[in-house]
Amino acid sequence: QVQLVESGGGLVQAGGSLRLSCAASGIIFSGYHMAWHRQAPGKQRELVAVLTTGGSATYADSVKGRFTISSDNAKNTVYLQINSLKPEDTAIYRCNVYDLWNDYWGQGTQVTVSS
Repeated sequence: QVQLVESGGGLVQAGGSLRLSCAASGIIFSGYHMAWHRQAPGKQRELVAVLTTGGSATYADSVKGRFTISSDNAKNTVYLQINSLKPEDTAIYRCNVYDLWNDYWGQGTQVTVSS
C-alpha cells in the first residue's frame, strides 16, 4: 500500500520560512515525478512546484524565487523549502507523486502565515 505523509506545516509570521516534508512508503521513489500543490480556502488547487525524474524543477510564477523543491531518494522523501512567506501562501499543501500509470497524493499539511 502506497502512503505519502506530509509534515512541517504550521503557523509562521510573514517573512519566515518553513520546510515541508513528504515521506513515501510502498513505492520506489526515484521512478516518479514529484510535485507540491496547495489549496487555499475558497480557491482552486494550485500546482506550485514540480520535480521530474530527470531532476528538472519548475515553479508557479507566484512562488518562483521563494520555494525550492528537492528530494532525497534514499529517504523516499520530497521537500518544499518555503522562504519569505506571505499571508497569501496560507493553504493546505499536498505532495503528489506520479508516473504514466499511477498518481498518489498525501493528505496535506496546513501552512498559515500571519501578517
